[in-house]
Amino acid sequence: MDNNSKIASLVVNQDLCIGCGLCSVVNPSIKMLWDKYGFLIPDVNNENPIEIDPIRVCPFNPYPENKVKTEDELSSLFLKNAPLSHPQVGRYYNTYAGYSHEFRLTSSSGGLATYILTELIERGIVQHVISVKLSTRSGYHYEYAISSDKDNLIKSAATKYFPVTLSEVLQEARQLEGKIAIVGVGCFVKGIRLLQYYDSLWREKIGFIVGIICGGVKSRFFTEYLVSKSGVSYQDYHNPEFRIKDLDSAASDYSFGCLDSKGEHHSIKMKSVGDMWGTGMFKNNACDFCDDVTTELADISLGDAWLQPYASEGKGTNVLVSRSAIAEHIIREGINNGNLHIEVLPLQKLISSQQGSFNHRQNTIAYRIKKARHSGKIIPPKRYEQNKISLDLKWVQNQRMKIRKLSLEQWLRTKNSLIFDKQLYNPLHKLKQKTLLNHYIRRIRRRLHR
Repeated sequence: MDNNSKIASLVVNQDLCIGCGLCSVVNPSIKMLWDKYGFLIPDVNNENPIEIDPIRVCPFNPYPENKVKTEDELSSLFLKNAPLSHPQVGRYYNTYAGYSHEFRLTSSSGGLATYILTELIERGIVQHVISVKLSTRSGYHYEYAISSDKDNLIKSAATKYFPVTLSEVLQEARQLEGKIAIVGVGCFVKGIRLLQYYDSLWREKIGFIVGIICGGVKSRFFTEYLVSKSGVSYQDYHNPEFRIKDLDSAASDYSFGCLDSKGEHHSIKMKSVGDMWGTGMFKNNACDFCDDVTTELADISLGDAWLQPYASEGKGTNVLVSRSAIAEHIIREGINNGNLHIEVLPLQKLISSQQGSFNHRQNTIAYRIKKARHSGKIIPPKRYEQNKISLDLKWVQNQRMKIRKLSLEQWLRTKNSLIFDKQLYNPLHKLKQKTLLNHYIRRIRRRLHR
């Protein structure tokens, strides 16, 4: 089997490609294309001689080397100086909650990613930043791009729930003088660390990684659905915005917005469309086989502070985990000079802020792995394969997996939010009933074990 065929048979055909594009960074003959479900996947029809087998840098490689088998092994290579460690959170210096005074209002959450990246450039630690910006290419809307100054960097603030790939931007970054920082979700960050492990060029060139705590990578169908819900044609929309804050409300009370063909702005409250995260709708299948909740391999990990009192503040607050000495130093200096409003957050509170993700990614992953392998799928080694769950929780997991797949298939057929909502009503109602039953049984179990 040639190198590209491995990517096809062991990753893409197993429905485990996350679209990071790192295989094409190793082998430029591989191009990233849209699949029918709105995800970016590699076109592996071409084969060029290369030094590194591209599957080695895939975050979902089913047969990794033992030295880089899981996030635990990789963190021991790249974050070995971090003084603390927790099995669910990884290696770290400190855990915090807070925001940047300068960038809070122009960011999805507390503005700390923009603050840290700006500091990295202004201190000369890196000369360039690779992050996600608006795209001018038809059908893409967003893409990774390079910023080399503060003004351009600010344009990349705010969260984008749209598929992107590192494929082309890292090819461009090869030619840059100086070091780069990269922003990415957990699976992308893992791929970047694998790239650094196998290639000394990137080990030297990448000076810092900002990790975004992720609830799951969405298909571009997710955006099309929200566009349709807001009253715009999914075929002709521009500038989608996923986290429009309501400063007078709670952090969770944000809106989606976009421009129509005439340049008029339309928006819709995300609360009105229901739970897009806990249901698994429009999610990449690979996300069901990721056990990294807090982007354990980044220099610093940032997420939303989904716990009180922070969740009541519509302006937004980050939780963060510093994992390298540089990250810890930037945060501490920001606190001391008054640029940051940050307080130490006890580790257990950090975990509570992402509890739903911990429950799904770590507590129940073994069941999904078992089901996938039973059906003949090849799944990479994971750290929580021995966890067992109750029958009622298995019902919830089964229904979520059905909804994830059904949402993609139904949107492919309908492309109409009204019809789609009718088709998904019963499956979503079943999930709600099974989830309520699971919560009820869990409360009874807690009382019995007091």
